[in-house]
Amino acid sequence: MSTNSNPVILCESDYKKLTAIIVLDKKTEEKDNTLAYELSRATIVKDEDFPDNTIRIGSSVTILDVEAQKEKAFRIVMPGEADIQAKKISILTPMAAAIIGFRNGDEVSWKMPSGLKKLKIVGVNNGEPVKA
Repeated sequence: MSTNSNPVILCESDYKKLTAIIVLDKKTEEKDNTLAYELSRATIVKDEDFPDNTIRIGSSVTILDVEAQKEKAFRIVMPGEADIQAKKISILTPMAAAIIGFRNGDEVSWKMPSGLKKLKIVGVNNGEPVKA
């Protein structure tokens, strides 16, 4: 589950893209660890008001697995653009769903396929890709 008490912030264009591919209903919105849950609790802002240090579709992100003390860098993309070799992960993956809408410096606990992970966001770039 996400234990970060900070609100998820999404820009209008990302919210529209995501709600076009995610079915939002009461049953899915009430379950932690789903993109639908994150969408249901998100604060939606105009694209021009979206904070620079906040993760969105297209963001290059560096995260730290707090327990393993390992950093990973990748770019969050729509499902059709995913390419693990190019470090592009789909917004539908547990990792991307865990961090979408959070900001540089935030910590998030999320149930991954490998177990509960505590992640710290250490870099967000909404321009050029982050190098790792």
